[in-house]
Order: sequence, then structure tokens, then C-alpha cells
Amino acid sequence: MQSVVEKAIEGFARADLLQGPTPIQRAERLERVLGIEGVGIYFKRDDHMLIGGGGNKLRKLEFHLGAALKDGVDTVITIGGLQSNHARLTAAVCARLGLACELILTRSVPKPEVDYELNGNVLLDQLFGAEIHVLAGGSDALGMAQIRAAQLRDSGRKVLVIPTGGSTPLGALGYTRCAAEIAQQEAQLGVTFKKVIVPNGSAGTHAGLAAGFHLLGRGAATVMSYSVLADRDTSVTRALQLTQDALALLGGDAVEASEIVVDGSQLGDGYGLPTPAMQEAVRLMARTEGLLIDPVYSGKAFAGLLADLRQGRYRAGENVLFVMTGGTPGLYAYRETFQGE
Repeated sequence: MQSVVEKAIEGFARADLLQGPTPIQRAERLERVLGIEGVGIYFKRDDHMLIGGGGNKLRKLEFHLGAALKDGVDTVITIGGLQSNHARLTAAVCARLGLACELILTRSVPKPEVDYELNGNVLLDQLFGAEIHVLAGGSDALGMAQIRAAQLRDSGRKVLVIPTGGSTPLGALGYTRCAAEIAQQEAQLGVTFKKVIVPNGSAGTHAGLAAGFHLLGRGAATVMSYSVLADRDTSVTRALQLTQDALALLGGDAVEASEIVVDGSQLGDGYGLPTPAMQEAVRLMARTEGLLIDPVYSGKAFAGLLADLRQGRYRAGENVLFVMTGGTPGLYAYRETFQGE
């Protein structure tokens, strides 16, 4: 039986890039190591996907590329930082679908190390065959993408430009759909999650889930994010607007601003810049569960969740779901951050 979410989104074109739901697993050893009695810690494995190394951006790309294929697009251009996970997955998906791909990448993080410049996602972008344009930090990447799109259209190409992170109202529907997927898995597992935890960069993951849980009657505040790109207030504003826009696409009613829950404690000195808490969180995940999380998004969000668990935010009998959003190729770009400890 279809949920209200599935009925709302069934009219939108979608490319099947996930090939089924991603698993949810309990972090039993982590629970023992933390010594927090009675709180169930679960992971939603959105890093567990088959295309391009996996990651949350694939859910957004399902809707962007579904629309693109329907419209006969032959070339996709997207933008992001030099180590953008979204850019890497866009390149991979385009390779899978036989579309040309161009990436407009900016040096938005002040990390001059060789590994950051040439390893990680950058290496994979090249392997997937994308044409890469690198701009200085602070450049207008979206403006450059539009200029490049116009050039290609003049030569007869049909071009789609996808903004940062794929975080548009259409892209956010990928996580609106994921909210229904989580609800179905809760029923199968016999658990209910008090909070669903995600990182908040371009806000599409938070907004999509918030819209989905709102439509399901659970409330947008079921989702909590940790900002990794901007300060808390900016992240709230962006997530709220994107949630409202996604709901408008689906014919849903609006959410209250108070339902958009963002924690700004883990940003540190800025986007992509390491923090001690992030480093400890990445190591703890690896050394308790044998799982990898990236240093830019999930690493900081998991650090926030650990802090909340240790401070008693969750009580015995409650369950929390941490969405592992992928991005692990970025670890190789941060070799100097982690090596030797």
C-alpha cells in the first residue's frame, strides 16, 4: 500500500539509481563502547549504494536526471567545491546513463595540500570522464555554468545545469521519498526513531526529510541536522525555504519555522576545515563499527550526535537514526589530517 508520500511524488520522473532501499543497521558495539544505557543507535546506510561510490546526492540526482532524460538532455553541468561529492556522483551517473558531464569546481576550502588538489573526489571525477573546470575560491560558479551551458546550446546540445548539491525543490524530493522508506523500515524493525540525524550543507537532505515526515504526520522536527557549510541561522533559513518549496511542489501545506531543527555547534572554522571533534568521530566510527564516514559532512554531524549522546540528550528506550551520507572518497583528500594518529 502506497504511503501519502509515495502518492505525492509518483507523478515526477525518476531515474532508478539506488536499486532498492538502503539498509538500516544497529550500532551495537558503539552503544557498548559509549556505555549509554538503553538508547538505540542506528545507521541509515546511504553510503551503501552501487553507483559512483554511493552517497546521499544520488537520491537527489534520481529526480534531476529523471527530468533530464524525459526532456532529452544530452549534457549535464553542475557545480561545487573542488572535493564535491555531488560533482563526483553527477559524473558517475552521467557515465552510467551515457550523458556528457562538465563540472565547474571552485577552490572554496583553503587546503593547498597535494592530496586535496589531486586525490579523493577529484581523481574519481577524472575516472568517470567528466570535463573539469577549476575556478578560484569566491568565483561565481553558477554564473560560469550558465555561460558554459549557453555555449553548448549554441552548438546544438541540450543542457541541464544542476545547482550546488542538487539541492533544489525537485532534488529534495529524493529525501522526501527517503522519509517514507525510513517509516517502512521502522515498521519492519519494530522501532520508532525519536530523531533522524543528518549533516546540513546545501540543505537538500534536511529539507527533503522534513517535508516527508511532515506529510507522514510525524512532523518536520523529526529531522535534526548539524550545519557544516554555514552558520546555524543561515542553515535554518535555507532549509526552511527549501522544505516549503518541496511541499509546494507536492501540494502540501507549509511547516512552521520552529520545526526546522539545526545545531550549529560543529561547524568549527568553516566548511571543509577539520575539527578535533570530527577527527575523533571519524576514528570512533572506524574503530568500533569498521565503517567510514567523510570529514566534511557526516564526520561533523556524527561528532554532534556523539556530543548529544554523551550529554544525555536521549533517554533510555529512545532510538536515534544517523544517516550516513557517504562522501568517503574525501578521506583520501584529508590524508594529512588523519595520518600518524
